[in-house]
Amino acid sequence: MAKEPKNIFSIVLPCFLSLGLLAWLFMTVDYKHIWLAVKGSDMRYMSAAGIIFFLINFLIVWRWRILMKAVGLKARRITSIRWVFIGLFWNLAPISTAGSDVIKGLGLAQETGHKPKVFASIVLDRLSGFAGIVILAAIAFLFGHGIITNKLVIIAIATMSIVSLGIVVMLFSHRIFSFACKAFQAWPKVKENLMRLHYDIVLLKGKQQKGWEAILISIVAQIVLAIEFYLTAKGMHQNIALVYFIIFSPIVCVVTSLPSIGGLGFREIGWVSLLSLVGVSKEMAGGLSLINSAFTIIVGLLGGLLYVTSLSSGRVQYSQADAGLQRSSA
Repeated sequence: MAKEPKNIFSIVLPCFLSLGLLAWLFMTVDYKHIWLAVKGSDMRYMSAAGIIFFLINFLIVWRWRILMKAVGLKARRITSIRWVFIGLFWNLAPISTAGSDVIKGLGLAQETGHKPKVFASIVLDRLSGFAGIVILAAIAFLFGHGIITNKLVIIAIATMSIVSLGIVVMLFSHRIFSFACKAFQAWPKVKENLMRLHYDIVLLKGKQQKGWEAILISIVAQIVLAIEFYLTAKGMHQNIALVYFIIFSPIVCVVTSLPSIGGLGFREIGWVSLLSLVGVSKEMAGGLSLINSAFTIIVGLLGGLLYVTSLSSGRVQYSQADAGLQRSSA
C-alpha cells in the first residue's frame, strides 16, 4: 500500500510539471501570436523538418546496434527498430525517458533472453548519446562563444561535461561501482543485477572503437537535429543562424529528459529562454518548440501503433520474473 502513493506521485509529478510550465509560458507569452506564427508557416520547410525528425531515429537504431554487438548481444534489425519506436511512444507517458528505457529493455530482453546485456547496451547507448551532446555543445560553443557570452550557457555546458565524466568513471571503475552498490545491500537481487550490468558494460573496455563510433553517430544525430530546428525556423520565416541551434539543441535535449510528458513544457521553456538570448521573440521560439513537440508526439504515436500491434500478435508479454524485477527496482 505504501508503494501505491509513490507510483501515483511519479505519474502526477511529470504531468504537473509539463502542464504547469506550458501554463506559465502561455501566461507570459501571447498565445495568439504563437498561433499566427505557426499558422503562417511554409509547409515545404515544415515537411522537410518533419521527415528529418523521423529519420534521426534510424541513426539512434544504428548507434544502439553497434553497442549491442560490442557487448555480444544479437538481435534482429527489425526488432531493434521496433523497440526504439516503442520507446518513443513510452516517452510520451509521464514516466521520464529512463522509464521508457526500462520498458524497451524488458521487451527486448523478453525476445532475446539476455536481460543483463540488453540493459548494458541501453546504458551504453544513453552514455554515448550524452557524450555526443556534450562534445558537440563544447565544440560549437568554442566556435560561437564570441556571439553567445551568457554565463548560464557556459554553466550548462560545464555541468553537462562534469556529470558525463563522473558517470563514465563510476561505471567503468570496478572499485567505485562496487562501493556505490553497497547502498543496495538490503536488496541483494537488485545489487546482483547492477553488478551484472557493470560487468557487461566493462566488456566495452577492449572495444573502444565501437564506443567512439557510437559517440560519432550521436554527434551526427545532434547536428541533424539542429538542422531540423533550423528548417523549422526557416519555415516560420525566421533567419536564425544554424550555429545557435547547434549550441542550444544539446542543452534542450538534456533538459527534456527530466520527468515530463515527452519533454513537453521543458522543451518550450528551454527554447524560449535560450533563443531570447540572441534576439528571437518568445512567440517565435514558443511556436518553433511546439511544432517540434508535435513531431515528437506524431513519431511517438507511430511507436504506439507498433506497440499495440506487437501486443495483439502476442510478441510482447512480460513474465512474472520481469514484473518482480520492476518491483524490486522501484
